[in-house]
Amino acid sequence: MRLVGILMAGLLGLAPACAVEAPAYLLVGLDGKTFFLPEGGRNGPNGRDALAIVDVSDEARPRLAHVLPLDNSVYGPPTNLQITPDGRLGLVASSVLMRQEGEAWYAQADDRLHVIDLLADPPHLVETIRVGRQPSGLAIARTGDVALVANREGRSVTILSIAGTSVRAVSTVDVGDEAAALAIAPDGRRAFVAKNKAAKVGVLALDGAKATYDPALDLPVGPGIYGLEVTPDGRLALAANTGPEPSDGHADSVSVIRADAPRPVVTDHLGIGDTPETLAISPDGRHAAVAVVRGSSAPASGPGYTPTGAVALLTIDPSGLVRRTGEAEAGSVTQGIAFSPSGTHVYVGNYVDRTIGVYRVEGDAVRDTGFRLSLPGQPASMRGRAGQ
Repeated sequence: MRLVGILMAGLLGLAPACAVEAPAYLLVGLDGKTFFLPEGGRNGPNGRDALAIVDVSDEARPRLAHVLPLDNSVYGPPTNLQITPDGRLGLVASSVLMRQEGEAWYAQADDRLHVIDLLADPPHLVETIRVGRQPSGLAIARTGDVALVANREGRSVTILSIAGTSVRAVSTVDVGDEAAALAIAPDGRRAFVAKNKAAKVGVLALDGAKATYDPALDLPVGPGIYGLEVTPDGRLALAANTGPEPSDGHADSVSVIRADAPRPVVTDHLGIGDTPETLAISPDGRHAAVAVVRGSSAPASGPGYTPTGAVALLTIDPSGLVRRTGEAEAGSVTQGIAFSPSGTHVYVGNYVDRTIGVYRVEGDAVRDTGFRLSLPGQPASMRGRAGQ
């Protein structure tokens, strides 16, 4: 009977492993070496990071499914990991490791990318590959066979091929500036790269696993771009600009980009508060949720300090107009943010509190449900499946 099952899977064009229904997971990177303390930030030794795998089958009450010891970093940024569209693999970039000098620890660039088999029981590390210097934000195409990794210190983008559980670096494209995050258009023909220190978004032309970069298409947004996403219809891209200094007390912005034009253009900038760390777009494209750190990453004695951050909700009108329509209180040093598979809930990682907060989207507003999932570490990044 097993032979018949395998033959039938072959006739249907399916691999036997794909018959297993992929769980509804979120990946959450837990950083154990960088700390935001009342007196200011501090780094510590390596070896305490982990990857939390969170089951969101019950969208209102997620649960911790598994934890893997795995190097990653809050230097990430919060988009340094993602799940393939079929739910089979998780990719996690390790951006930095710590180097001790005297009694202090300093960040130095890593160059590794971890590949996780999420269909295994329990999920496990398949392999770790080398990519560019300081791999940071990444994006997986909706086809599931191509991924891009932004290399901050490398000032480049690495193109990866994905086949089954095999992930390989195919090529690297120089983008001229530090690159922190990426977003791939739904049709797979264009990608956007956050050039965080240059305060620009670059545009890549994609042809399968080939990419080319034209600096003439660079878009002026704002400094400190770590969140970058494209709407499901490919019409708009949104960039979260944290500003020249995080938690400095000054308002920062989200830039709106007309992404499907022959020459993409910036159409608007929305005031969003102090330090919008990253953002996510709902599966139906009607809303975007923004993790706003506010002053919570500053020393308690600093002029911009606030004890908490916030979740801001943006409404994306059919006309392409983007409006800020809701906000709710969050925890301290908000980092990763993600929508539930149905889009009815928003999850935000509260780094200092070591929790995931659960929020419900109600019309064009967002409401705190009060549910908090405790984590065994500080949530530095969070994402679900590509294209969801």
